[in-house]
Amino acid sequence: MKSVTVYEAKTHLSALLAEVEAGAEVLITRHGRPVARLSAAAPAAARLPGDWAGLPGWEGFRYDPAAFAPLTPEQAAAEGWDG
Repeated sequence: MKSVTVYEAKTHLSALLAEVEAGAEVLITRHGRPVARLSAAAPAAARLPGDWAGLPGWEGFRYDPAAFAPLTPEQAAAEGWDG
């Protein structure tokens, strides 16, 4: 595992992130003591359009395209639209 100081990490963050994306881990030290480790994040789970599961405040919500279908003229009149 590569080890860098906090100053080196700040100065070369983009390059360090590229190394991490390639699979490396980087240990960040301050005054010779380890303080953090950079490692790749777990890949995000793929979401399908309309999949709101797991988002705060949207529990149980599912997108229903039929609910957003255009109104017929009769439905619009019944709803009070005067368009």
